[in-house]
Amino acid sequence: MLTEKKVSTSLGELHVWDSQVGEPVLFVHGFPLDHSMWIKQSDRFADQYRVIAPDLPGFGMNASYSGTLTMKQMADALVEMLDGLELTQPVTVCGLSMGGYVAWQLILHYPERIEDLILCDTRAAADSDDVRQGRLKLAAQVLASGAGLVADSMPAKLFAPVTIESNKPCVEITRQVIQACPPETIAAALLGMAERPDVTGELPEIAHRTLVVCGEHDVITPPAEMEQMARSLPKAEFHLIPDAGHMAPLENPLRVNQVLESFLKR
Repeated sequence: MLTEKKVSTSLGELHVWDSQVGEPVLFVHGFPLDHSMWIKQSDRFADQYRVIAPDLPGFGMNASYSGTLTMKQMADALVEMLDGLELTQPVTVCGLSMGGYVAWQLILHYPERIEDLILCDTRAAADSDDVRQGRLKLAAQVLASGAGLVADSMPAKLFAPVTIESNKPCVEITRQVIQACPPETIAAALLGMAERPDVTGELPEIAHRTLVVCGEHDVITPPAEMEQMARSLPKAEFHLIPDAGHMAPLENPLRVNQVLESFLKR
């Protein structure tokens, strides 16, 4: 069972859900979501592992964040959170999309705090110029008109067509989470993602055992790109998840959980 806690960090108080017993697995959510996107993994693994599922700074139940929210700042805050939980042993970190960008910063700056690495529907490369400019434009639009712009447009990119057609409650709940996200936080994270570093050149030096997971219909971080990323990591394995897009852990939790379980128990 997960217990809600509040931990002070340099980016404010973080709400985190912690099952408290077992080998620790830190689940880092994507943009602009919250810890609830890992509900299917929390339900499956909380009785076997110490599931730690925070709301990232500015997101979920945390106070909103204004300015620029970088991936390194969020990684720093997560390490402070682990310290606040008095967790000194290395954790397996599992990040999706933006959560993967944060995971890169954890593995590069705090390698001694990480046991293994799980990367879901994410990339190592920085934004292209076009994508970067698009983020900056969207940040300004959200500050001017609110989160609805993102809430209405993102689900079509996040989910596979089969999910949109056959799992409408999942899509609607995700839309509601995005709608509830403070515009200031959405803009701050967009600015932070726009300036995140390219870590592709660092991949051959990452010695941690790594699992790379991608939905077969992911149009944001396509399978071919993620498979190439996995080939660049010395100790990585790649798994393609059928009937899933960018939100594979929510769209096909049975298959994702099978892959995670196989990786975690080794």
